[in-house]
Amino acid sequence: MYDKEQVRKLLDEKGIAYEWIDHEAAFTIEDMVRLGLDTNLDVAKNLFLRDDKGVNHYLIVVRADKKVNLKNFGKMFTLNRLSFASEERLGKYLGLKKGAVTPLGILNDTEKKVKVYFDQDFMEMEKIGVHPNDNTASVYLSVKTLLNIIREHGNELEVVEIPN
Repeated sequence: MYDKEQVRKLLDEKGIAYEWIDHEAAFTIEDMVRLGLDTNLDVAKNLFLRDDKGVNHYLIVVRADKKVNLKNFGKMFTLNRLSFASEERLGKYLGLKKGAVTPLGILNDTEKKVKVYFDQDFMEMEKIGVHPNDNTASVYLSVKTLLNIIREHGNELEVVEIPN
């Protein structure tokens, strides 16, 4: 199970450049803004979702200033009636707790069942800020590096347009 320190160890072992900031627990984007951690809209908002039968699970990684209409998102990508997954499912699939959802949680998806939809607006940015599987720290790394980590792990990943 990748916790905060194991994420840092992985980044160091791979020689990945990153900026690490320890801070008080940030459960929401509003907390991140209050702590001064989202000055350039470079912090990701992460939504962990399930389909109507609870068979398929998705992680939507979107710019913090965007609102995602789940019904419209589901229609765009032919996904059946999306809803937020329970905290129990979040723990089972990503090894995370509510308020600490992050694309790096994919590292805990040993069966590679969670599909990631990644907001293409991040592709124009130099860095992205995400929690390192714990909401008491944030790690800023290149968008390309984050996508490579997800791909190397083996989860399905799509970079998509997510309307505001």
